Amino acid sequence: MWKSWPQNGHGVAVAKGLDECMHDLIIRNGRIVDGSGSTPFVGHIAIDAGRISEVVTSDSGHTLGPAEREIDATDKLVTPGFVDIHTHYDGQATWDEELAPSSEHGVTTVVFGNCGVGFAPAHPDRHQFLIELMEGVEDIPGAALSEGMTWDWESFPEFLDALDRRSYCIDIAAMVAHGPVRAYVMGERGAKNEPATPDEIRQMATIVTEAVEAGAMGFSTSRTIIHTAIDGEPVPGTFAAEDELFALGHAVADAGRGIFEVAPAGVAGEDLIAPERELDWICRLATQTKRPVTWLMLQNDGAPEDWRKLMKLSEAAQVKGDQVVPQVAGRPFGILLGLSARHRFLECPSFAEIREMSTADKAQAMANPDLRQALIEESKASIEAIRAENPLAARMMENFDNTFPLGDPVDYEPAPEDSIGGRARAEGHDPLEVYYDALLARGGSAILMQPFLGYSHGNGDALHEMLNHPGAILGLADGGAHCNLICDASTPTWMLTHWTRDRTRGPLLDLAAVIKKMTADTAALFNLSDRGRIEVGLRADLNIIDYENLSLHEPVMVADLPAGGTRFLQPATGYCYTLVAGEITRQDDQFTGARPGQLVRSAAEARSVA
Repeated sequence: MWKSWPQNGHGVAVAKGLDECMHDLIIRNGRIVDGSGSTPFVGHIAIDAGRISEVVTSDSGHTLGPAEREIDATDKLVTPGFVDIHTHYDGQATWDEELAPSSEHGVTTVVFGNCGVGFAPAHPDRHQFLIELMEGVEDIPGAALSEGMTWDWESFPEFLDALDRRSYCIDIAAMVAHGPVRAYVMGERGAKNEPATPDEIRQMATIVTEAVEAGAMGFSTSRTIIHTAIDGEPVPGTFAAEDELFALGHAVADAGRGIFEVAPAGVAGEDLIAPERELDWICRLATQTKRPVTWLMLQNDGAPEDWRKLMKLSEAAQVKGDQVVPQVAGRPFGILLGLSARHRFLECPSFAEIREMSTADKAQAMANPDLRQALIEESKASIEAIRAENPLAARMMENFDNTFPLGDPVDYEPAPEDSIGGRARAEGHDPLEVYYDALLARGGSAILMQPFLGYSHGNGDALHEMLNHPGAILGLADGGAHCNLICDASTPTWMLTHWTRDRTRGPLLDLAAVIKKMTADTAALFNLSDRGRIEVGLRADLNIIDYENLSLHEPVMVADLPAGGTRFLQPATGYCYTLVAGEITRQDDQFTGARPGQLVRSAAEARSVA
């Protein structure tokens, strides 16, 4: 069987006679959005040996010949597989081959090791410290990590080798993180954020260079004080001095590849370091190292217009030729509330008697008028004690104007009148009673959303502007993290359904531009030059989507992590096929059992980001 199309010198496949070859797979008549940002077109795609061997338009007159298998994609969208650059599957990848939720939303490549946290390098006696660090920062159940992880590594190259021995339904890639590197070299002093000596900085730099040379996609660090371990201690490196940060940036550059990722101070509105000061050193680092530096940019309520100044500073650096790339979110960042998760009545004395019930049984019990009255009264009484101990928590609990029923299909851009407070005013009811009843909707499966970042003005206009900026990259989906608080790994589906099709509260985004944001742009930032576009010779990582009927549903809580750990998953319907290296890994929104995915190591040659 013939497996590779010959080339004509211009990278265009040349078809041979039908009697000489048979393709592995042909996708016919799809509406192809190829990842380049160009206008979609109807055409056919041939796949051989896991790569795209030919792409033709339907009006070219070329039928591509026979194939072992064909998929009729008439009236369907065909896109490159989505490349998600901001996930936290560092632990999950050591036991799980599916890597949901990301893989359920058209993602075919994930990058983890973000935000300065990870699991390598790791002294054998520091495993629990790294687990508690990840649990505190990323809300991944520590018991699940303790039971699920194998720890058959110490160094970062050994960690990559351990991942390389496994197969997955999607491809994975990893960055080396500041937290474990600092703790490995400095021990307790590093964990407690004490200053590093010149010799310790040299040791850390050596580890980073070796990690990137072994295949790490780069280095990540966190500067935001909201990132803390279980014991409340900030991530190692949070207060690192400039000489340490720049030495580690140059360590990446010494490897001749890789990026530098920053969760900057000020990202959530804390005033320890002004965001402009953070961007100053970020820009200087990019200038000195000639490596891409991506930093996390979110709108915060304390200074809801600051992001514009920061975007302009990044834009000025890009004009100079420096790769300073703001990483933006596809929807507001906040928490999810519900009877299956967290809610205001969880610690009320009267709730204790139903705490162990199923969600449906809780909803039925809470419908009893006597229990309803008791829980509401207890919650009102407890808020005063909470206000005295933790005023911020009390404000969050009482912020009914910023708490919204998510709905099914979901709506992450709800109007103010749709909030619990807005509904209460319209109905003339106590907002706590409206909140209570909202928890019981749909048999207790209803989920509420309380956004913290990216929703300062009660609409998605700021997000729309960020996403539409050519110098910004899409990230922050946090797949694998905040398991019991969010499920933003479904962002790719939201990008398609809301931003390109359904939005009514403002302008849409261009479909071809959104696909490019999720494929070619994210792949290019990490020099993943063999994916992200539908182009001859590239990997056949593809999605075939029933775009008109694509739907994102309400998150559901499941207990499928090791040690019975719980997490949110968020179903979508409309993904007809997802292919990884030409193999169908999901069909009709279900896993097929195929495991063509593997570890992707960083490439030696550099690639500029436009």
